[in-house]
Amino acid sequence: MATYRSTDGTVWRVKVSNVGASNAVVLFQHPDGGSTRKDRYNWYISKGPEAKSVTGRLDPKRVADSLTGDDVDLLFRRSMPVSRADALNIPPNPAVKATI
Repeated sequence: MATYRSTDGTVWRVKVSNVGASNAVVLFQHPDGGSTRKDRYNWYISKGPEAKSVTGRLDPKRVADSLTGDDVDLLFRRSMPVSRADALNIPPNPAVKATI
């Protein structure tokens, strides 16, 4: 599994998953491993021949091998958290009656 060191010195594990014909998820796993709350992800978009075939599939290993350091750096800088750090505080809607 590849690693990436962010500007704050954190060493993230990099994993390619959820491959499709033209895209894959690049997952940055936080080193604490206790929760996925600190993990981040971004989409890798392929322009290869597989992208034009509805039955084609990207190979996760080939995608990972094709990523340069600059590619991973850009994916990380534009990455998003896997989950929210806080709960949503949405008050109940009084117009909706709860039924059990």
